[in-house]
Amino acid sequence: MAKFIVKGGKPLFGEVTIAGAKNAASKMLVASLLTEEQCIFKSVPGIGELDIVYELLRNIGSQIDVAGPTVSVATPVIGNNKVTELSRRNRIPILALGPLLARTGEAEVPVLGGDKIGPRPVDIHLAGLEKLGARIETTDRSFRAWAPEGGLHGAEVELRFPSVGATENVLLAAVLAKGRTVIRNAALEPEIIDLIKLLQKMGAIIELHPPRTIMIEGVERLHGTVHRVMPDRNEAVSFACLAIATNGRIRLRGAIQEHLITFLNAVRRVGGEYEVFEDGIAFWRAGRNGDGALAPLSIRTDVHPGFMTDWQQPLAVVLTQANGTSLIHETIYEDRFAYANDLNQMGAHITVANACPESDPCRFAEKAPAHVASIEGPTPLHSANLTVRDLRSGMVDILAALVADGVSEIEGVEEIDRGYELIDARLRQLGADITRA
Repeated sequence: MAKFIVKGGKPLFGEVTIAGAKNAASKMLVASLLTEEQCIFKSVPGIGELDIVYELLRNIGSQIDVAGPTVSVATPVIGNNKVTELSRRNRIPILALGPLLARTGEAEVPVLGGDKIGPRPVDIHLAGLEKLGARIETTDRSFRAWAPEGGLHGAEVELRFPSVGATENVLLAAVLAKGRTVIRNAALEPEIIDLIKLLQKMGAIIELHPPRTIMIEGVERLHGTVHRVMPDRNEAVSFACLAIATNGRIRLRGAIQEHLITFLNAVRRVGGEYEVFEDGIAFWRAGRNGDGALAPLSIRTDVHPGFMTDWQQPLAVVLTQANGTSLIHETIYEDRFAYANDLNQMGAHITVANACPESDPCRFAEKAPAHVASIEGPTPLHSANLTVRDLRSGMVDILAALVADGVSEIEGVEEIDRGYELIDARLRQLGADITRA
């Protein structure tokens, strides 16, 4: 396995351009299957996550040309609607069910994979597709689906939880279904809105209604288009936390204030500061009283527009340097605090508990997974030898190593490459001492 060797303990300064969003680009590539015509995507990140999407599409019959951040995809013919195996497990293939059903009436894709961050049930996905008329059979290795005679049809779909993946799945299936589909309790994350923008440009009819309702009027066909992928708000938060934690200043070209409003409030509360420019946002540490000292926070992750679950991990590194006790209440995924063991190995004082805060029960209250972290600070961090647990925890390892005194080694960095484009080279542009071995 490749590893990073990181010498930390110094502030980072400079400017970095935020790459296109992993969680938007992967779904848009799958959406290209809805048309026989060419789709061109700009600002596509060069990350490992998309390699498996390209493999899926090529297995189906797509013609793909990757020229740096510009990717063209054309699938004039579905050559294979049954993809049973890929070189690596990934959550994306299930999203291909709708487009394949729309174009061929049958589909088979491999079972899910992805980060080990607790259960990610797909029954919400499958129930939504079944509402549209699909018949689905699940095996240990794959999902098989058949459309009824005459194709998928519109329906009322009520999601029990505003799942991003399930919302995307129903969207992709409904745009070519006959009649009107209404998704209630839908997810409305910026990545979903960007997907809707793409589908509209391809010829779809999609409306947003309060509260959390998406209406899709099925059309006969979609056409090709050109679309720029939104910047990755998770990457933006990682770099922002790096600036604050190392007591440096980093300007994030391409970061969008609208996508980060909830996080920006947390920045001010913890003692960080930011300035919004036309082309991005700069972050640095100011201190609540202008003295550079960081203050503790209580954070509850939630669906958009709440505090995103992927933001709490890099923020935890900042909170190890805050004066007092901070609390992170994770309400989206179970078992998302594995990184606490790495930070504790480096000198942090983090405890993880099962019980919700007394005044803030969540949907995990009766299940009682370890979903509440208490962080005592400030604690100086020291170097350690670490192995990446999952994508977001891997970025925590890098941030902590850059804050810590001494030289750390981080193994298994292929997992970080899956979601962060050329992360070591971009960190060196900010003055980081990081090498790949």
